Amino acid sequence: MKIKKRRMGSIAFSIVKYASLILASVIALIPVCVCVLTAFKTNEEYASTSVLDLPSSFGYLENFKIAIEKANMLRCFANTAIVLVVVLLVSVLTGSMLAYVLNRFRFPGRGMVENLFLFASLLPGIAMQVTIYNIMHSLGLINHLYGYMIVLMGTDIISIYIFLQFFENLPISLDESAIIDG
Repeated sequence: MKIKKRRMGSIAFSIVKYASLILASVIALIPVCVCVLTAFKTNEEYASTSVLDLPSSFGYLENFKIAIEKANMLRCFANTAIVLVVVLLVSVLTGSMLAYVLNRFRFPGRGMVENLFLFASLLPGIAMQVTIYNIMHSLGLINHLYGYMIVLMGTDIISIYIFLQFFENLPISLDESAIIDG
């Protein structure tokens, strides 16, 4: 009898859990669907129909042409690609090197460095925005792509902890064999 109640409770919990996940997914996807549907509508069709109504034709691409020409979307995509590649490369290189040193070497002040990174990860980003802006402004890095990249590279503290966890799972014998091989 107890087993049936436990199974029924487990089934009920699973139903509630998955129903809430489906509801949250629908709530998150509705605005995206509205934007996609609206992009294919003419101005008249947008004004006369509901936002969830399908467009009369998915062949109307004038809105995309306007967005690409007037909003300079190609330049925006290029800037995004540049920022993505540079920030990703620099963050992975510096974060992995720092995590390797913190994981493999024992030196005075190592604990303090780790604690400072922990403290920095606990500070909310919103609380530091004014200070970061003042620093960036005084350095003349406002409204420049490289200034934005510097801010993104300098605020990726969590990746260091991800790399630390990775290096903790690598055996030290792997480092020793690399040293022996030269």
